[in-house]
Amino acid sequence: MIAFRIAFLGLAAAAAIAFGAQAVEINGAGATFPYRSTRKWAEAYAAKTGLKMNYQSIGSGGGIKQITAKTVDFGASDMPLKSADLEKESLTQFPMVMGGVVPVVNLEGIKPGQLKLDGKVLSDIYLGKVTRWSDPAIASLNSGLKLPDQAIAPVYRSDGSGTTFIFTHYLLR
Repeated sequence: MIAFRIAFLGLAAAAAIAFGAQAVEINGAGATFPYRSTRKWAEAYAAKTGLKMNYQSIGSGGGIKQITAKTVDFGASDMPLKSADLEKESLTQFPMVMGGVVPVVNLEGIKPGQLKLDGKVLSDIYLGKVTRWSDPAIASLNSGLKLPDQAIAPVYRSDGSGTTFIFTHYLLR
């Protein structure tokens, strides 16, 4: 009985040493938005467990492609996947972080937070219906604000971006 215990303890110790010697790394990819949070969590997790996490902030579309290709352990996206797609790929999703998308303007003479835009005007800007900052639709939301008669240059991402999904979803409502 004592010999069995010693052999069992020796086997357990050898297994623990072998398992501990393996370099374990968790790999993820996807949305750029949660990168800072993910990096901080990874640092804290590594400090407590010794396990490292590698996260590539390549955009939501890239994260979806990599998790469905099974090249990463987890993918992050600002765009939730449909239930049918989750079932098909045997995936689970849950919220990690929450944030918002905010349009930013850089107009001479307009201070941060001073310009007001609503969903209708923003939608019309991206549809090409409102093309100048002095447009009556913008002026009506900003009485007393001197708006420049300057062309609007909308900027957007062309890749598979969760930010684009969130903003477009807002504009469609």
